[in-house]
Amino acid sequence: MAGREPLPDEGIDPAIVEYKRILRDILDARPSGTRQRLAAALGKNRSFVSQISNSAYAVPIPATHIDIIFEVCHFSPAMRERFLAAYNRAHPRRLSAVSDPRRLRAHTIYLPDLGDQSRNEKLDALVNDFLRRLINLVDR
Repeated sequence: MAGREPLPDEGIDPAIVEYKRILRDILDARPSGTRQRLAAALGKNRSFVSQISNSAYAVPIPATHIDIIFEVCHFSPAMRERFLAAYNRAHPRRLSAVSDPRRLRAHTIYLPDLGDQSRNEKLDALVNDFLRRLINLVDR
């Protein structure tokens, strides 16, 4: 039942449903591979992206992931506003705790193909984690 929309009596906050629908609609309008790129940028599995973009799941989108989602998915300014308004209704104090005005920029690196998708994904996650930690260290 992964693709169904929740019923109002299922207890999922309508604001959560709204921001997840916005993300799902954006992802559906993007080229194939966007979900995988988003998962890699977040250092997560593709199933995590499915959960955070499916309103049948109450799993909230972590506030720390929002800027990455905006960059990878190329949200328009209007869609950012709609998403953030719904996100703020669903989670009133989360964004203020992580608001960071810096924008992300893309940087491509080439890694060896380890011949196994699982090992390649682990390497990608390690590199992403290393870069996040390095940036945090530089920012201090």
